[in-house]
Amino acid sequence: MSDQPQRTNTYTAEPVNDRYRQCLFDWLAAHTPLWNQFTYRRRQEYFAEDGDVWDAEYTDLYDDYAPILGKATCQQLARKNSEAWRSHFRLLGKYHDDTDPSVTEKPEPPGYWGNREDGYELHGFVRNDLYTLDWGEGKSTLEFGVGDVLKDRYNFDHNERVTLEVRGSPQWNGDDSRLELIYDDHADRLRVQHPVRIQPGNLQEQRQDADTHTLDSENANRSAAIDVGANNTLALVTDDGETAVYHARPEFEQFQHISERIADLQSQLPDDKYTSPLIQRLYDRRGRQRDHARDAAVRHAADWLLAHTVDTVYVGDLTGVLETHWSAAVNEKTHAFWSHRQLVERIRLTFEDLGISVEEVSEQDTSSVCPACGSENVTRESDSFRCHDCELEAHSDVAGAWNLLQEEVGPMARPAALSAGRGRDAPTDGAYWQWNDHDWTPAEFGEQSWSPNQPSLSEPASSQPG
Repeated sequence: MSDQPQRTNTYTAEPVNDRYRQCLFDWLAAHTPLWNQFTYRRRQEYFAEDGDVWDAEYTDLYDDYAPILGKATCQQLARKNSEAWRSHFRLLGKYHDDTDPSVTEKPEPPGYWGNREDGYELHGFVRNDLYTLDWGEGKSTLEFGVGDVLKDRYNFDHNERVTLEVRGSPQWNGDDSRLELIYDDHADRLRVQHPVRIQPGNLQEQRQDADTHTLDSENANRSAAIDVGANNTLALVTDDGETAVYHARPEFEQFQHISERIADLQSQLPDDKYTSPLIQRLYDRRGRQRDHARDAAVRHAADWLLAHTVDTVYVGDLTGVLETHWSAAVNEKTHAFWSHRQLVERIRLTFEDLGISVEEVSEQDTSSVCPACGSENVTRESDSFRCHDCELEAHSDVAGAWNLLQEEVGPMARPAALSAGRGRDAPTDGAYWQWNDHDWTPAEFGEQSWSPNQPSLSEPASSQPG
């Protein structure tokens, strides 16, 4: 079972009547105090001199919460909490590993999901065998059970269950995993995360069936390289000279803006507090915005490569490069903002699902050598690259990807769009892309500093609905 790849379907849902809606929110609201008590007991052990988080006792809490949530749901929440702590210790191990540069900031232990005064983050979990998704042409539904206290409170019949109307269709088909319900109080929307485990032999077939492009193995014989950068999320070059650049500066500005707000709020906390519900919401918001743009860029790039019949991609490995070119700004962008390793894993997962082979190769010196003449007499500044011997002027990340690809496939065509700033060199076919908070859209090479949507940082406290 553990060898099966897992993918997640995402839907929105709405209770089919007011009674179910009130019951749903009572059920969701009970998750938060139970999570907080799990977390409190484990944090007490974590910060104790000889404590061990796995020694924390919590099964006594089931007596209070199982009548509302059901015992199986209590167990699922405890398992989710354990997963959060295991993830923390994995990151902590990487942080203390001098040979692993992927984590440079000490990770914080799992935190709380708010409180009664400031509002709760409403999450809910249902074990894989305790919910039913019924897909119909006109209407699809999700049903699951609740504890006896809620059944009595809302006058449920013996076999009655909370019923939600589901909007959306499953992209992935497989064995059901634990379901997660997340209420977004700002949008007044319930999101459903539905993971499924897929048989390995069916994964690529499902992915291609869901795609607007499919890779024709008989005609797919092109190669490409990707420079994964701090200023530009991705810069792609194919072996026939086609280019695509996904610009990241506006997203990094938003990330920094929220980070500054978080730092300001943290400076106002009492000495014995580590976080607050507002700080945690800002952390979550910052991560969602970053991940949405990043994942969409990778997905967009996959479509672009399929359209160019690329079947092999070389991705730069930054091992040894970051230490050589380390700076505080590069460190923040590469680790805190994008996280190079996470981005490469996202590329591998998405591309290989589509049948595009991904190979990691060293980026050492790819940014300090002219891809046209091989000279080291070059200057690189931000997006600009200039060779003082052959007078090549290029986009620095395009030059890096060009070098990377030539190391693997040999001399190749000069990329059609090279310049980072000159209008006459800008592509006319949308090969320079910019994020508008929803989609990657064509942009000109002169728009590097434009940020379409600066985020508002005044977030009202989350409140419990109903």
